[in-house]
Amino acid sequence: MATKLPQNPQNHLSKILCDADLFYLGGDEYEFFSENLFSELKGNAIVETKEIWHKRQVDFLNSHQFYTKTAKDELENKKGENKDKVEKNTGHLKKKSNLLDHLQDTVSVLFGVIVAAFALKSFLVPNHFFDGGVTGMSLLIHELYHINLALVIVLFNLPLIIISYFTVGKNFAKKTFFSVLFLGLCLWLLPPVDITHDKLIVAVFGGAFLGIGVGLVMRAGAALDGIEVLALYTLKKTSFTITEIILGINIIIFSIAALKFGIETSLYSVLTYFAATKTIDYVVEGIQAFTGVTIISAKSEEIKHQLVNKLGRGITVYKGERGFLPGKFDVSTDCDIIYTVVTRLEMRKLKNLIYEIDSEAFVFANTIKEASGGIIKSRVKH
Repeated sequence: MATKLPQNPQNHLSKILCDADLFYLGGDEYEFFSENLFSELKGNAIVETKEIWHKRQVDFLNSHQFYTKTAKDELENKKGENKDKVEKNTGHLKKKSNLLDHLQDTVSVLFGVIVAAFALKSFLVPNHFFDGGVTGMSLLIHELYHINLALVIVLFNLPLIIISYFTVGKNFAKKTFFSVLFLGLCLWLLPPVDITHDKLIVAVFGGAFLGIGVGLVMRAGAALDGIEVLALYTLKKTSFTITEIILGINIIIFSIAALKFGIETSLYSVLTYFAATKTIDYVVEGIQAFTGVTIISAKSEEIKHQLVNKLGRGITVYKGERGFLPGKFDVSTDCDIIYTVVTRLEMRKLKNLIYEIDSEAFVFANTIKEASGGIIKSRVKH
């Protein structure tokens, strides 16, 4: 009881026990015991990385105090030295982590830009196809006035990059600027490759490759198309939503394409845009995009047991009431409302599991754009 954290000893014996319990903080074997404790906490999924562990140790050492005079005299100085070592290690790990993240982002941007340039030069431009957003506007200007596509894309994106500097952030604007600049360079230097003139193949694969490129750049925290920045800026000036603004701009682009180059080209361009958008979703969110599922059932206890022990998912339970049906408004019962998060691939298995237990269970799901922590990353056999 005396050593339970946070420590609050009430008498001299309790103080001795507390100092004995955390004696290693001011000892020569601090690193040995600290490493063992990290291994234990990591094995129990309490701490994930060394960087997080060192930060927690620094916070703990700053808040900790010895209580007895002997411990203060003999251990405080060494505890300060141990804390300095941990802070130094934290700095090294943070620099290493930042460098690795920066390298990953750079590779993602470079590869993404090259793939996007390949899609434009090999599929869309040779077949006079269009896309939505700023890329679509650039392709339209290129086809109408025969201005170099690389120059048009860079010029169209520049004002939006400036706007993003103030609306989104400096880091985003800087990454986007270099990404767009590199895209322009690739479009300028890469030779066109005439792969196919089959319109369906061009629409699907041209859109897919473009989506892969744009998605990889987005994963690195940048953008190749500033249309969302424009929509975000316009949102503050109007009552329209971002989706409505983007849709309106794209309708204008595809309408002009229909008038100038024919309805067939415009419709295939819409298919290109759809393929690119869906591919971006897969690249950014991953094939295992997470889905939040809410389950309301009279057999909630059995469902909870199966979700945790058979499917291997964590659950959250809300207390609620079910019933209130038309004609039976006064009839209701207490129930557990179960919420869990699964991957897209697990959704079918989850539904089958639930309906085997209760065919009348009410289940609804919604897509989660990002999820972390808990046990949602654990591998589940299908």
